[in-house]
Amino acid sequence: MMRWGRFGRGAFIVFIVLRYGLDELVLSSFQKPWIKLLARVLSVGRDLRSPRAVRLREALERLGPIFVKFGQVLSTRRDLLAPDIAEELAKLQDRVPPFSSAIAVASIERAFGRPVDDIFESFEREPVASASIAQVHFATLRGKSGDVREVAVKVLRPGMLPVIDKDLSLMRMMAGWVESLSTDGKRLKPREVVAEFDKYLHDELDLVREAANAAQLRRNMQGLDLVLIPEMIWDFCHPEVIVMQRMHGVPISQVDRLREAGVDIPKLARDGVTLFFTQVFRDGFFHADMHPGNIQVSLAPETFGRYISLDFGIVGTLTEYDKEYLAQNFTAFFRRDYKRVAELHIESGWVPAETRVDELESAIRAVCEPYFDRPLKEISLGMVLMRLFQTSRRFQVEIQPQLVLLQKTLLNIEGLGRDLDPELDLWSTAKPFLETWMLEQIGPKKLWEELKSQAPHYAKLLPQLPRLLSDYLKQPRTNDAAQIEHLLAEQRRTNKLLQTLIYVGLGFVVSLAVLQLAMHLQLFM
Repeated sequence: MMRWGRFGRGAFIVFIVLRYGLDELVLSSFQKPWIKLLARVLSVGRDLRSPRAVRLREALERLGPIFVKFGQVLSTRRDLLAPDIAEELAKLQDRVPPFSSAIAVASIERAFGRPVDDIFESFEREPVASASIAQVHFATLRGKSGDVREVAVKVLRPGMLPVIDKDLSLMRMMAGWVESLSTDGKRLKPREVVAEFDKYLHDELDLVREAANAAQLRRNMQGLDLVLIPEMIWDFCHPEVIVMQRMHGVPISQVDRLREAGVDIPKLARDGVTLFFTQVFRDGFFHADMHPGNIQVSLAPETFGRYISLDFGIVGTLTEYDKEYLAQNFTAFFRRDYKRVAELHIESGWVPAETRVDELESAIRAVCEPYFDRPLKEISLGMVLMRLFQTSRRFQVEIQPQLVLLQKTLLNIEGLGRDLDPELDLWSTAKPFLETWMLEQIGPKKLWEELKSQAPHYAKLLPQLPRLLSDYLKQPRTNDAAQIEHLLAEQRRTNKLLQTLIYVGLGFVVSLAVLQLAMHLQLFM
């Protein structure tokens, strides 16, 4: 039965592909002569006057939520897509038809075991937003103290998991066909794209995970005064339904409305870059789905001009090693020290150890140098990344999985910056932040923090030393003279080591002070 269901779904996908003329996007690049002939036969008698990108978007909407989400993921891969297709697929972000409000109400009542009218003071049946995975309704909720607050209720689309698994199975099969038959198959890496999509999609199916992500980002961003993140109402969070603080803002895509309201648009663009680098380098935990549909701007007097972040189903994480490596790369890029960039790639093991530094340095310089000292309107980070990937393949660079989301988010930031302020210089905006961050990583403050973090371990160990020494001395001796001589030798070695450590420690403290002063004067000169 499942086999026939899969066959029926596959037949429907083929029908949609033919109806919207998507075969010309795929079959025309196939190298098999019989497939090219088939493409010409299938194109007879069809009305294909709409642009190819529009037809692709409409076909994905017709195929359902899973394919819509796939289109959203593809829209961020500007290194793989033609510009017109990437721009059209971006429209999928907030144009998904909602599902029935009766189904949403049933999901809420099933999750909390109570009628929806008993849970909320009021509940708007008409959804305010609908996406491929879930939709949002506004409501009011009475708190434990008796106050009524405005909330947003996010409800997962019902029956998503079996549909997702079936469609993903078909996507993997089609990706295999494209990769083996198309001349562009290996360059586009369709199977890797589908695997990436699989991971993102399953992460988004648990709304409690999203609520936890939002809570973490909210804590991290406190005190920054640049972004607002909704508070989660934990008494009403379930894998299929979450309730959160309702946010009031203007979509960031409505730039004219924001400008009329008095928002400083260039500052807003700079704040976006600051937010990105703060989340990446300070916290190692960043919002990785920052498309325009998830970003608003507050016009309330007390929070005027601040970002409002929504939808936290996808977040990225970086280790301390990742952050330090990336910061050193960015710093070297901003200083145009391409030799250091090449050395970092070799030191990290991203390229084979036998790679010649001068050749890698020359290749990186050829990619990056033309884009410095130019406003964002004249450059494309997507193009820079694509050329870097081409260089990477030449030198057998291993692209790290944990940096895929970072690349995606950087492309989102580029799009937002281009819409807000085409004159924004991304490099000079990020440089002061990275300078401060690097100083904090190697200065006395960082050393003191490391010492404090290790203090509990040594505090527990030190009181045990007298007992351990006493126990050792009470043990029976078979050769006291030899052991005493051995202990004396060890003591002399220990004293010498301690003396060396003291001298090194004093020298290190002095060096840190000198180094920090030097970096304040010379870094990024």
